[in-house]
Amino acid sequence: MTVIELINNDKQKRHFSFEVLPPLKGTGTEKLFATIDKLKEFNPLFINITTHHSEFVYKQMDNGLLQRQRIRRRPGTIAIAAAIQNKYGIPVQPHIICSGATIEDIEYELLDLQFLGISNLLLLRGDKAKEDPRFIPTKGGHEHTTDLIRQVNRFNEGFFADDTPVKCPGEKFDYGVACYPEKHEEAPNLEMDILHLKEKQDLGADYAVTQLFYDNSKFFAFLEKARQMGVTMPIIPGIKPFAKLSQLSVVPKTFHCDIPQELALEAVKCKTDEEARQLGVEWSVAQCKELYAHGINNIHFYTVSAVDSVAEVAGRLL
Repeated sequence: MTVIELINNDKQKRHFSFEVLPPLKGTGTEKLFATIDKLKEFNPLFINITTHHSEFVYKQMDNGLLQRQRIRRRPGTIAIAAAIQNKYGIPVQPHIICSGATIEDIEYELLDLQFLGISNLLLLRGDKAKEDPRFIPTKGGHEHTTDLIRQVNRFNEGFFADDTPVKCPGEKFDYGVACYPEKHEEAPNLEMDILHLKEKQDLGADYAVTQLFYDNSKFFAFLEKARQMGVTMPIIPGIKPFAKLSQLSVVPKTFHCDIPQELALEAVKCKTDEEARQLGVEWSVAQCKELYAHGINNIHFYTVSAVDSVAEVAGRLL
């Protein structure tokens, strides 16, 4: 069943979904499976798995010079998606991204996913390289999510990227995209960002999942404006409980979202990370209850460094 079918199957029922990371290179699945063991009791609508393509790092050589090397810290997104689906029977949604991938790489990812019976995707551009001032597409790759969507659409029509036909087409892919209640960091304004979201919808996206946010008023304003501009697909809010004192400065910088003044004032009173974690749980519970009150029944949780908090929040919302 596709994600949009799961969403529409019982619109009155409240659902959770979760995002997880593949294991670091060289580590096993134990920690990831322990996370899912903790969250599966909440009957997630789906679990999505992030993708991290290769990136450049600088390593010091014996002569003191720095050598630029390309590494991939978290391989295995597709394999992990299959493992989760097979072990738990929970629908999975791997990220497919432009960053670090050629068109041919993506084509092989799509083939592998079809072989594995995985048909739900989250299509994203991906982050720019840390050392680049702006996003630079991989040679032979895509620059925009809309280009990636067109490739998946063409694959669904039964054609490879070079227009040769797929002799035995498999199950078609359904996909969602990302959106940003406080606008994407590279967008000139929120209206332009929503126009890009509308374009993704018009190309075939079934739903959108938001970047994390802590200020519901900004989400509601974004949702209202998106509807006014013709975005009709479901928009699933993304929530991540505030979990550490350091996040007061790290989260806004990393995720380009504001910490509301009320939360910030309470956070600076915290003397330990545990106090900050409990504050984050309380704030997220209040966020979710307000979302429910506004008719939002599907909530997506970002679990990285916040698994226990997410489980506590979800438990209190049941």
